Amino acid sequence: MKKILLSLTCVLLVFSLTACNQKKQEQSKTADTNATTSKPVQELTFNLSGEPKSIDPQLVIGIPGGIVTNNTFEGLTRKGKNGKVIFAGATSVDVSADKTVYTFHLRKDAKWSDGKSVTASDYRYSWIRGVDPKTGAKHSNQYFYIKGTKAFFEGKAPRDDIGIKALDDYTLQVTLVAPTPYFLSLTATDIFMPVRKDVVEKKPDTWATNPNIVVSNGPFVLSSYKLNSNIVLKPNPYYWDKANVKLKKVTFVMIVNDETALVAYDNNEVNIVTELPLQEIAKRKIEDPTYHVFPKVGTYYYDLNMQKPPLNNINVRKALTLAINKKLLVEKVAKGGQTIATGFVPVGPNDSTGKSFRHTAGAYGIPIQGNIKEAQEDLAKAGYPGGKGFPVMEVLYNTNKGHKAIAEAIQAMWKTNLGINVTLKNQEWAVFLNTRIHHNFQITRDGWIGDYNDAMTMLDLFTSFSPYNYFQWDSPKYDALIHKAKTTEGTTRDKAMYDAEKLLEAQYITIPIYYYNQPSLVKANIKGWSCDNFAIWYLGNAYISDK
Repeated sequence: MKKILLSLTCVLLVFSLTACNQKKQEQSKTADTNATTSKPVQELTFNLSGEPKSIDPQLVIGIPGGIVTNNTFEGLTRKGKNGKVIFAGATSVDVSADKTVYTFHLRKDAKWSDGKSVTASDYRYSWIRGVDPKTGAKHSNQYFYIKGTKAFFEGKAPRDDIGIKALDDYTLQVTLVAPTPYFLSLTATDIFMPVRKDVVEKKPDTWATNPNIVVSNGPFVLSSYKLNSNIVLKPNPYYWDKANVKLKKVTFVMIVNDETALVAYDNNEVNIVTELPLQEIAKRKIEDPTYHVFPKVGTYYYDLNMQKPPLNNINVRKALTLAINKKLLVEKVAKGGQTIATGFVPVGPNDSTGKSFRHTAGAYGIPIQGNIKEAQEDLAKAGYPGGKGFPVMEVLYNTNKGHKAIAEAIQAMWKTNLGINVTLKNQEWAVFLNTRIHHNFQITRDGWIGDYNDAMTMLDLFTSFSPYNYFQWDSPKYDALIHKAKTTEGTTRDKAMYDAEKLLEAQYITIPIYYYNQPSLVKANIKGWSCDNFAIWYLGNAYISDK
């Protein structure tokens, strides 16, 4: 009897365990099915590496603000892959035989985020707002290609003389001063993006950061803005291409410290970072499949303030330039695969014959490893033999370990090679920008990423009327060469630009160190994103993949 009961107990136990296992297997299959069929959350976090100076299209300065506006607003055109210009707010353009009149046909389904139509009058208002000196746009000179804008900016002509006309709601006619081969590229930049008069006038100084006021015409619209913290975007429900906007939320964070940002990336708190610690680049390039590097039309350089003695002495400027070993700085300090600068215009733009501007212009006799003997002779000519009597100067840079490392290396080179002392000072980005704008420095780190793929995007900075002429150089001869380059075509234009850069380098106004590239980390499941040759990202087609 005991054996029978024991046997029955064993049978029941086996049956129970079998049933339990079957139930677990069914639950597991259900869980696997749910995991397979569930869609990833379409939310993306992007590190801007700093607080934007502004996200008002006409007032943007710097890459952080440019990235935000490129995803919230949209101009007549947009930069596509490899810098190719594609139509966006416009569907087509007619260009006159003399290449000075552009007639844009606007997209009739383009809407603001409140549902109202984007009209030609919105573009006219925005562009005139940008060139109006009362607005204070730092890129206002970019409008000077348009007839009447420069005279209006200088107070010499009324706004009615400006060559921008809204022929009807969906036709915008623009008359240029002279043929401008890169004008379509200009219309893709933030300063040429439209804003709406009734919205701007509600709060002229803060409308762009107020989610209760702002409207935009790009794939996203502002949802919230927390100073020094984050910017959150949501989809624009009226965007003409909303069917291809997959992300439901984009959060731009402002982590300034590269190492902190990298930790956040590795912890999956951030999906995209565009600034990496110098010591990590070589390692990530080899070991991290999410590492990407993009070319940039841009130059990293130092400004020498010509109104601050002894920098008003050309021999001092030349000595400081020749005492720097750029090869050492790029290969041993920056270590990001950058290209050593041999002139101010970077590799990328071509002249009218298709030849590389940089390769054709050459290096102007400035060795990439410097020339210590000649630098010492120049310093002696300036009255400071062996550095004797040379005042202590200050080098300013914005807070960043990479900028600090380069500044320290240059500081050591000037001490060793010239016998002079400089101190180093760092400032947070917004303060740093303000300091440069007001010329409150002797020597400062600088960098410029072009807006379009032409040498003029770099050379235009050095005119006497440029808002980015931080070095306070005033050369009528240089201004005349740039004017000639803007009003002529072909090889005549090329020669004017080559002569302009030659004059610039001969005066040692600035010290070009390297040409930028863009090392970035992007999570493998982020698809559809793009970054152009000007470090501006577009997320309108981005999405989170389940693979």
